[in-house]
Amino acid sequence: MMGGGGQQQLQQLSQELEAIDEEIAELEAEIEDLRTRQSEIDEAIEAIETLDSGSMVQVPLGGGAYVRAEIQDIDEVIVDLGGGYAAEQEQGDAVDALERKKGVLDGRIDDVEDEISELESESDEIEQQAQQMQQQMQQQQMQQMQQQQEQGDE
Repeated sequence: MMGGGGQQQLQQLSQELEAIDEEIAELEAEIEDLRTRQSEIDEAIEAIETLDSGSMVQVPLGGGAYVRAEIQDIDEVIVDLGGGYAAEQEQGDAVDALERKKGVLDGRIDDVEDEISELESESDEIEQQAQQMQQQMQQQQMQQMQQQQEQGDE
């Protein structure tokens, strides 16, 4: 007989499923953040490729404040290299650097999607275990009820 031990195992499986669901939600949020960063890179690449020297742009100052500025030289672009470092690069090199950053983000998205797939598979297995346990418990309860009826009929 499973009895209370079965209920305890079902509760443990339920907690494992909750933990997996939370982890999947965190990973999905990470993917959303990575995709936002990719969009920002796309916007930067488009700006670098379409703006000309002498163009007027709005430069963010922070806190939702902007100032209009004239681009003096679009041929040289300062690109964030990561780790708090930036470098001045020619327009084409700047686009290449941004494309590489985007590629790194693509790789991370693929990795996170793989993690999500693994967690979903694990979740499916746990759900199947829980269903099997519930079926076994129901069968045992039915058998106990039949035995009690048979004993009562005697």
